[in-house]
Amino acid sequence: MLNTLLKWIAYALVIIFVAWIIPGITVANFFTALLVTVVLAVINALIKPILEFISMPINFLTFGLFSLVINALMLLLAGKITPGFHVEGFLAAFLGAILLALISMAVERIGERKV
Repeated sequence: MLNTLLKWIAYALVIIFVAWIIPGITVANFFTALLVTVVLAVINALIKPILEFISMPINFLTFGLFSLVINALMLLLAGKITPGFHVEGFLAAFLGAILLALISMAVERIGERKV
């Protein structure tokens, strides 16, 4: 339970960092970033598997790079749903999704280490 809470706090900080780096993505405050973390977790659990299944042929042809487009669409959807979090257009969502994926991989690797 504590590990999950710490991961969500880390992801909220990552979302704030992505909003700071990528022009076109804004987040109001830390609590909004925590809410975005929860919304993205729900979206990724419910909607993303359906989109990935539907787009499997194009994902196969692009060697998995189409997954970045799906991640960008999930970030855009989170921007529409979450108050205080705004994503301006597909390019900002695409760049934000790439940066979010890269930093999230690092957070996952750190979380795997036993201290």
